[in-house]
Amino acid sequence: MKKYLDPKTDLTFKKVFGEHKDLVISFMNALLPFDSPEEEIEDVEYLSPELVPVNPLWKDSVVDVRCRDARGRQFIVEMQMMWTVEYKQRVLFNASKAYVSQLHKGEEFHLLQPVYSLNMLNDTYSDSESYYHDYKIVEVAETKEVIDGLRFIFIELPKFTPKSYCEKKMQTLWLRYLTEIDEKTDEAPKELLENPQISKAMEELEESAFSQSELYIYDRFWDMVSTSRTLINSALRRGKMQGEMIGEERGLKRGMRKGMRKGMEEGLKKGMAEGLEKGMEKGMEKGLEKGKEDERRKNAVGMKAEGIPVEVISRVTGLTPEQVSAL
Repeated sequence: MKKYLDPKTDLTFKKVFGEHKDLVISFMNALLPFDSPEEEIEDVEYLSPELVPVNPLWKDSVVDVRCRDARGRQFIVEMQMMWTVEYKQRVLFNASKAYVSQLHKGEEFHLLQPVYSLNMLNDTYSDSESYYHDYKIVEVAETKEVIDGLRFIFIELPKFTPKSYCEKKMQTLWLRYLTEIDEKTDEAPKELLENPQISKAMEELEESAFSQSELYIYDRFWDMVSTSRTLINSALRRGKMQGEMIGEERGLKRGMRKGMRKGMEEGLKKGMAEGLEKGMEKGMEKGLEKGKEDERRKNAVGMKAEGIPVEVISRVTGLTPEQVSAL
């Protein structure tokens, strides 16, 4: 019986979609909002996932997968395990950097090609029942005219449930691949294995295809996710407590003017929102920074015990070779 790894981890997602052009092309054609078959992607070249700024003093950033088709359109594909309030800004930042980096000095603006940002979220962030969210730059009030150049797709995986296998078949199959396959999968669904592209992607998830050091990194990834979720939940609890205290105070004051009950409800609601935001910002900023540093060091210690070279440990954990050697 074959054992599979979860396709949503950093290691597996990049292995499947960052090393196999045919798979990332199929994935993007299934999930991007192209209006006609003529718009679909036929071939791509992989680009560096590191978006290096022109000015070395500006912020550097790295994405999961970045590629370009024959028309010059760029595509950024990301897998995000947890939603944070900053994630949309990071997506906008990375797509904008890819867009402006197309032109060199003296080149004309008409040479600019669109950038598509496809973001898979193993979390929820909206009140909408839909799992698929398509963002464009539009004129809101009258014409609804679109400024082409940037397109952002967010897919909330926990909300996805296949309703019809006939409607948007490849989209359904790829989303089932991301949501139904993990370490607990005893037998892959027949519908996935019958499709050549999905079947190939399944083969890339077989545990036997990974080295011991890769499996170690895979396990550490889930440890980091668990740690981060714990820190975020702690921040939320602290924010809620602070929000309740602020809300009670404001609610009492408003209640004296407009009625105690109504004032307390409004004050609590607003106070909780402010407290949640403030608590999350402080808790995540401090907790995540410390948690990630501790996790990197624990991972490095474990990898050293397994005999993994210092250079590899440094590249994987982000610690300097000197820091690794000193552990």
